[in-house]
Amino acid sequence: MKISKVLFAIVALQFFGVSALWAQNGTMTPYSRYGYGILNDNATASQRNMGGVGYAMNSGRQINVMNPASYAVVDSLTFLFDMGIDITTMWQSEVVDGSKLSDKKAGGGLDYITMEFPIGKYMGASVGILPYSSVGYAFGSEIEHGAASRQGSGSINQFYVGVAGKIFKGFSLGVNVAYMFGTTYNDSYAYTSGGSSTLFERELEVRDWRMDIGAQYSFNISRKNRLNLGVVYSPKKDFHGNAITYAYDMNQETEPVETSNVSLKGNFSMPESWGAGIGWEWDKRLYAEVDLTYQPWSKTKYQGVMQDGADAQLNDRYKFAAGLQFTPKLRGNYLQRVQYRVGAFYNRDYLKVLGNNVRQYGASIGFGLPVPSLKTIVNVGLEWSHRQAHPDPLIKEDYLCVTLGFNINELWFRPSKIY
Repeated sequence: MKISKVLFAIVALQFFGVSALWAQNGTMTPYSRYGYGILNDNATASQRNMGGVGYAMNSGRQINVMNPASYAVVDSLTFLFDMGIDITTMWQSEVVDGSKLSDKKAGGGLDYITMEFPIGKYMGASVGILPYSSVGYAFGSEIEHGAASRQGSGSINQFYVGVAGKIFKGFSLGVNVAYMFGTTYNDSYAYTSGGSSTLFERELEVRDWRMDIGAQYSFNISRKNRLNLGVVYSPKKDFHGNAITYAYDMNQETEPVETSNVSLKGNFSMPESWGAGIGWEWDKRLYAEVDLTYQPWSKTKYQGVMQDGADAQLNDRYKFAAGLQFTPKLRGNYLQRVQYRVGAFYNRDYLKVLGNNVRQYGASIGFGLPVPSLKTIVNVGLEWSHRQAHPDPLIKEDYLCVTLGFNINELWFRPSKIY
């Protein structure tokens, strides 16, 4: 067993992954100004090509962080490494005083890094770094006797370690334990007609732990048909860290004044989260899945959801997703071995702005391209989504995202031969 390679990969994962995710933030929507920003669902590039499904999915050739129970099916000789990148273009429109305003933005970068390996005949493990939420926006407005602008940036990330085991035939249990870290920034600038300028900056610094518990059960319903069931639960908990507000006088070179410092514990929390999915596999070539996610954010604590006079609340979140993957022939020519994917989703977000629910829906297509002479798969996809509030649409946003994932499959644990 080549332990040195595993240790090297873990060190590289922490060094390059943490630094890259800190620097990357492809979020660019004013809706990320509220709460913890835009949430992420831990889907890999191949899963995003299928609408973001994954609670019931288990494969010895793909890493599925959405349900840690899936690690139990990793082959005893296999080491998996998966890295995802995305590039996003957004078109934004808003009607102000009868006039339509529009804008176009682009962003992207490293999305996630994960790896998976066996730790026994009936157990598997995974380690990686994923985004939990991200903030990114910039806009301005006129105020009495001056102007104002608002900017936001930052992210909350997760470094996780997961383990899973087979309890009996077809049934597995798993758990992810993640260390959450990161800081989000919400800046408000005020410029007066007299020439003075002030910056009010709110930093939300998170240093905490979280846990995901998953279970999966798979069974054959006929010779070619197999059914997968999966469920994931995350307990509710208070966040740990600090929310600090500073005031800067931009006209003078003076130290910022700390106007408030609030502990997150007892004032900021995350809800319990439930995810369930059902998947159907036919002849190991066709796979279809439907997922449901529920998070009661309305029952959580978030001090200061109402910022700068903007009326916002936390709302219960629902997400429905469906996806399909088809491989014409497992051992055919190249085009027959390509994995063809399609999916769609609907998400009622956890934000309620000015009494309006924020909604997002979208569709995706993708391809799993085998690398000749290797077990590595390059996952390429295109995802379109639309976000707006309801019933008053407020700001309408359309996204076109190119996703790219590298799923590397290596036989690292084959015993050495003695000649």
